[in-house]
Amino acid sequence: MYVSDFTAYLGNNPSTCNNCHVMDAAYEGWYHGGHQSWTTCNDCHTPHDLIPKYWVKAKSGYHHVTAFIFNNIPDAIRAKESSKEIVQENCVRCHEETVSALFESPMEMDRFCFDCHRSTPHGERGISLLPYQHKEQDQ
Repeated sequence: MYVSDFTAYLGNNPSTCNNCHVMDAAYEGWYHGGHQSWTTCNDCHTPHDLIPKYWVKAKSGYHHVTAFIFNNIPDAIRAKESSKEIVQENCVRCHEETVSALFESPMEMDRFCFDCHRSTPHGERGISLLPYQHKEQDQ
């Protein structure tokens, strides 16, 4: 029988996100990276409005629990398109002054911030079992 302190997942403690070994590299990268001083996982990976935040947490939690129950845990977690959009919105929200000039430029805005700034929130990627190019593992 498995017992979980699911209420921990309602909070913002980054070590909760690291309960699964799949998150080890992301957690370690964040912990030693540039954003650790002022962000937690939820600051980037969930919406900031109360209801959307907990809706995303509930959907993610359901996905994680079913992966665990059915022993279908991926070697590496890849963001879904909706997750990428949330992270992008949060990048822009936090760095609004910095990126405001980009939105006024004639340059096409067809990329996510993390396409170029991939190592910023989590540090260098280091060794990976499934490099970023392997998109078929998207979660």
